[in-house]
Amino acid sequence: MAQTYAGPVIDAHHHLWDLSLGRHPWIEGKDPAMASLGNLDFLRHDYLPADYLRDVGETNFAGSVHVQAAWDRADDPVAETRWLMSIARPRGVATRLVGFVALEAPDVEARLAAHRAAGPVVGVRETIRWHPDPAKRWTEAGILDRADKRRGIAALARADMLLDVLMNPYQSDDVARLARDMPGLQIVVNHCATPVDRDEAGLARWRAGLALMASCPNVAIKVSNFAAYAPDRSPEGLRAAVLTCVDAFGPARSMFGTDYPVGRRALGFRENVVGFAQAIADFSADEQRAMFHDNARRIYRFDAAR
Repeated sequence: MAQTYAGPVIDAHHHLWDLSLGRHPWIEGKDPAMASLGNLDFLRHDYLPADYLRDVGETNFAGSVHVQAAWDRADDPVAETRWLMSIARPRGVATRLVGFVALEAPDVEARLAAHRAAGPVVGVRETIRWHPDPAKRWTEAGILDRADKRRGIAALARADMLLDVLMNPYQSDDVARLARDMPGLQIVVNHCATPVDRDEAGLARWRAGLALMASCPNVAIKVSNFAAYAPDRSPEGLRAAVLTCVDAFGPARSMFGTDYPVGRRALGFRENVVGFAQAIADFSADEQRAMFHDNARRIYRFDAAR
């Protein structure tokens, strides 16, 4: 009989910021590449650990992974890690960090080392969101195939760090090709692979892309902000969004995440937890715990010494 999960929860994807630092121009609407995010008024306030924990509420929270929040790249991106380490992070908030490094930089090894010296940084996030529609396009095409990026990604793998990718289904071939070329690199797909195209062709592209990436054992997925891809927010819609990812990757390579505070636009924090728990209720107790807790703890190395 299906049993709804009530165990510990690791949020595998969220952000923090202090807008007084002036390091997040995208929130102020100054980055035209992110115009597709729409009105961001709901984000235009500080979001610090106390704010995040208020959203967490009575959830059985056991820690979180902070992912770089598009800190101004004109500044030293290690400054974001230093800032995070300078503030109180109670109850396991931001236990592990995913930073930004310009992987094409000639001194990429030194930059990776600087991040690791500054805090518990276990990986780097790269944005590769090209789309044929310019209104949905964040980056150029083919980023993961560029020789300079490949050199930096190889350095990332040698440093035993993982690669988070912010993508959409058009990059599924690129991600799978990279995974096969670098089998020792752990890749984590963000936000359900961001299936922004909701017509029949777009959904078919999403499902095919998930299956292709999941065929590579070194790729995992964060089922983060899944409610954004269930437009009616009904239990059935949330279940379909979650299970499309989990059915492709399996419970051993799927992780819960909220993408808070960005994910608040789609669903409350507790509703994220409840919706995910209801969606995976037919899995075994061990599989549910893996998706809510154990996979993130393993992949983001919560137990490893800094």
